[in-house]
Amino acid sequence: MSQQEIELMAHLMRRAGFGATRDELESYVAQGYEAVVEQLLDPQHAPAELDDEDLIRRYHTDANDMPVKDSGQSYWLYRMINTRRPLEEKLALFWHGLLPSGYTKVSRTMVLLRQIEMFRRFGMGSFHTLLMELSQDPAMLFWLDNKDNHKDEPNENYGRELLELFSMGVGNYTEQDVYEASRAFTGWTIYNADLHTVRTNMMTNHPYGKLDWQFQYLNEDHDDGEKAFLGQRGALNGEDVIDIICRQPATARFLSRHLYNFFVADEPQVPAWQTVPPRDPEAIQTLVDAYFENDYHIRPILRVLFNSDFFKKAAFAKVKSPTEVVVGTVRLVGGHRFPALEDMKLAGQIGLMGQEILDPPSVEGWHTGTEWINSGALVQRVNFAVEQLADPDKPGVRSIIDRIASMGAVSPERLVDTCLDLVGPMRVSDDTRQQLVGQAEAGGEIRFDSEPVSRRAAESVKRLLQLIVSTREYQLC
Repeated sequence: MSQQEIELMAHLMRRAGFGATRDELESYVAQGYEAVVEQLLDPQHAPAELDDEDLIRRYHTDANDMPVKDSGQSYWLYRMINTRRPLEEKLALFWHGLLPSGYTKVSRTMVLLRQIEMFRRFGMGSFHTLLMELSQDPAMLFWLDNKDNHKDEPNENYGRELLELFSMGVGNYTEQDVYEASRAFTGWTIYNADLHTVRTNMMTNHPYGKLDWQFQYLNEDHDDGEKAFLGQRGALNGEDVIDIICRQPATARFLSRHLYNFFVADEPQVPAWQTVPPRDPEAIQTLVDAYFENDYHIRPILRVLFNSDFFKKAAFAKVKSPTEVVVGTVRLVGGHRFPALEDMKLAGQIGLMGQEILDPPSVEGWHTGTEWINSGALVQRVNFAVEQLADPDKPGVRSIIDRIASMGAVSPERLVDTCLDLVGPMRVSDDTRQQLVGQAEAGGEIRFDSEPVSRRAAESVKRLLQLIVSTREYQLC
């Protein structure tokens, strides 16, 4: 297999998942690029996401009830690290950023995790179906106050964000459209044994824990009068509004630009989209065409995206999100196959880098690209990666060391190039490479021909790997 094939497959697995080991990459290349894309797009026929779900609940007993945010974050992180359906998990992260709900207001981790599971189930299907599921999701009903959206007193919060941040973007609708959409969603609320507490944001702690939330439609609380929305008139309900939204060219462009920003290359932040054109208008149009040609279904749009030249040529054109840094690094070094307290510490690292999964800062989700990076976050990223590579006996680190040991005597330049290859393959600037070579030269030629020499060589390889994950280029994917 060629180096170009390895590099392309590594690029695909960083974007459609959270990275892959060299052994995994070689196995994928043997299958062929297009075959792997199809495999990623068809998680229903893949093995179960995890083979040890019962162990999570046995050793993380708080996972049975998820009383606190940390429990849910640890659970989802463990799934991202160990999943056998990487695109399904990566796409759930995408939707969580685009269609977010947060713990700070919802205060129920299990309700939020059920929303993430909904993203897994419907995230590759019809955008229409996904918006319907979202509009009936208890976490969203609470997060954006549609539980307070009544026939005689419409609440515009959900109707506004559905148009502004979830589907069309600013400038493609009027304030009247917001009002009419909100009227269409009246009566869509949460079923609970004590509805008053839900409507007044009070928490319910009955003898057996917090009460479960489910969607409920109250016909008597629904405004069934005539509405005028985006040029359509009638006794519109929420499903009608979603149907009209999905037919809009603005929706196709908005969604396509989000998919490009997440899977291909960093775009300006969403508030600028009204005035700043996309970096690759032809690519966006290609995705827009796929949206309409496939009845708003996400899976065929992603098929077009992953097989496109604009995707294949976009390696290292994105800044890794904190989740990608943590999950990708942990997958590189190996381990974390068994639920442990360290899982919770790992989840906390993502928050320290600026991305509290299950608790986004606002309904806008997170700003991406270079806005992930500030002085504090960068130090946290580097320190985390270096610490993860500190143990040469971690499975992934040991695998790299063993591959280098099988090469015989290795010069400093060859050692640097080999390590960069096995960590990524990674592309670095000439200046970065020369600095790495300079550090490697201080240790001289690497050999594994005797026990003491092997130990020193392994330590040298480990230190070089730690330097590589400290580079600017490691922050890109």
